[in-house]
Amino acid sequence: MTTSLDDASPDLNSVKPLAPDDRRWSVEFRDARRRARRYLESHNWVSAIKGEYLGYRLDGVIYVFLFEFLPAEPDVPSWTWVIIGDVPSAYISCHHAKTPYVALDGYIGAMEEWVEAAREGNSVEDIIPVNVPATPAYAEMLASRLKFIDEQILPLLPH
Repeated sequence: MTTSLDDASPDLNSVKPLAPDDRRWSVEFRDARRRARRYLESHNWVSAIKGEYLGYRLDGVIYVFLFEFLPAEPDVPSWTWVIIGDVPSAYISCHHAKTPYVALDGYIGAMEEWVEAAREGNSVEDIIPVNVPATPAYAEMLASRLKFIDEQILPLLPH
């Protein structure tokens, strides 16, 4: 199945638009937002961020942001989710995730693949990048966080 860039638009009814430097949010939230922006901007396929949205937050644990950006390369969709918090940062394509629920569910699944490979001592080269060594110890730490998110947070999101 071929997808077009038009297929990559998220459901904007499932997110809250964020104003630039809104001081109503907690310091912790504003820090997470800055880290999410820096993470996204670290990718060479992003030219500039155009819009920011909040899909979900549990301060200190996890944040699901949606970004609209100007692509720096052709055939790059202009929307992506960024998951950040007390978990490895990652982006999730809007091609596969139109809502925060689907983005977070996809994040959990991708990170569980990494956990399984790290537990078994297999290569993680072709799996979602995680910025720690792929050891059983790190796999167990991540697995416990993913279990909490899957059981306690994911059910709170509308789907």
